[in-house]
Amino acid sequence: MSDIIIRVEDLGKKYLIRHEQAGKKYKALRDVLTDGAKSLVRPFQNTKSQNRREEFWALKDVSFEIKQGDRVGVIGRNGAGKSTLLKILSRITEPTTGRIRIKGRVASLLEVGTGFHPELTGRENIFLNGAILGMSREEIKCKFDEIVAFAEIEQFLDTPVKRYSSGMYVRLAFAVAAHLEPEILIVDEVLAVGDAAFQKKCLGKMRDVSDEGRTVLFVSHNMGMLQELSEKSIWLDRGEVAYKGDVRESVSKYLSSGQVFNDAVVDLGDHPNRLGGMKRILDSVSVRAIEGEAQRNFIQSEDILLYVDYKAPKDIRLAGAGFIISTLEGIRVGSFNTYMAFPPPHSIPTKGRVRFIIPARQFTPGSYVVTVSLGSHQGTLADKVENCINFMIDQSDVYGTGYLLTKEDGVVTLSVKAEVSKV
Repeated sequence: MSDIIIRVEDLGKKYLIRHEQAGKKYKALRDVLTDGAKSLVRPFQNTKSQNRREEFWALKDVSFEIKQGDRVGVIGRNGAGKSTLLKILSRITEPTTGRIRIKGRVASLLEVGTGFHPELTGRENIFLNGAILGMSREEIKCKFDEIVAFAEIEQFLDTPVKRYSSGMYVRLAFAVAAHLEPEILIVDEVLAVGDAAFQKKCLGKMRDVSDEGRTVLFVSHNMGMLQELSEKSIWLDRGEVAYKGDVRESVSKYLSSGQVFNDAVVDLGDHPNRLGGMKRILDSVSVRAIEGEAQRNFIQSEDILLYVDYKAPKDIRLAGAGFIISTLEGIRVGSFNTYMAFPPPHSIPTKGRVRFIIPARQFTPGSYVVTVSLGSHQGTLADKVENCINFMIDQSDVYGTGYLLTKEDGVVTLSVKAEVSKV
């Protein structure tokens, strides 16, 4: 069809991962010199490889079509293949198998600093990026003032971008990508670097880009933001398309994947929702009644006990544990951790259990999902498992007036005093 602007057919991307010989954690300088000498003495002798290579398919048999003017969100866990897909669509990486067809110019914002020359000033990089997109100097000049105004970096326009903060970098990079009129705008998670006001500004601009008939591909772990911007979604799971279609349906399926909705106690040892690169320290998570019995359903007048059990190797010093509670639609309701509960210095035992007591009256009736994590020191994750357990909140007369809250009242129960006077 003529309005298909991106067509992806049986796309695959393979990487070769090298594993060191078992039992050999590092090479000393003498090993390097010895191996080099051996290769000179016996250049033609077949020797058994000291390393093993494993094939890893970041993407496999990925197929979809995107129409002109579509706003498409790409979701999936870390390591699902989202960034690889965007790099291939941006022509940064070549696919191993399959093919893609793209109509028009593509502007990409994939990583902080991508497409910018660090030694050039902000002004010079605007013209450089425009030239890369195939625009003339006059075309870039027409958009120049809009770009600078949007990025809000006029004071630093003639400063080399290597001196920019990550937030300034993203401001300018997004402004350039969105204003130089590409037919396709591809944006990865980098907007998370910006402040809330700038994120809102970017979302508005991406809507404008789509309303002008251009196409937007957007990757985010923020399900609320993604649903606000996107109409359609592609969910990638371990390199394959798990679902493509309506964004709300996609988010619902994604958030409920890997969960055992009937269990109030969940084993986290080999949980599929563990973030890539995490150490397997979290053992289990459970939701319980105040008496200690495992249960998933609570009324608003009860307390929810959230138990996090873990065991770390002796060489890892743990600083704290925490959790995030979200709705099934991906809206973050709130989070808490032991850093908030106790003053520094922050430390928890190598092996132990953390118990959080959460008043259920804070939530309106409905289903909620929980992410749990451990920190090795403040700001650094040791282990994290997303959306690994859920609980249900049922109605209760929390105000003592007979008014029962529903989802129409929002996601949190407000504690407010009201006064009425005659005037």
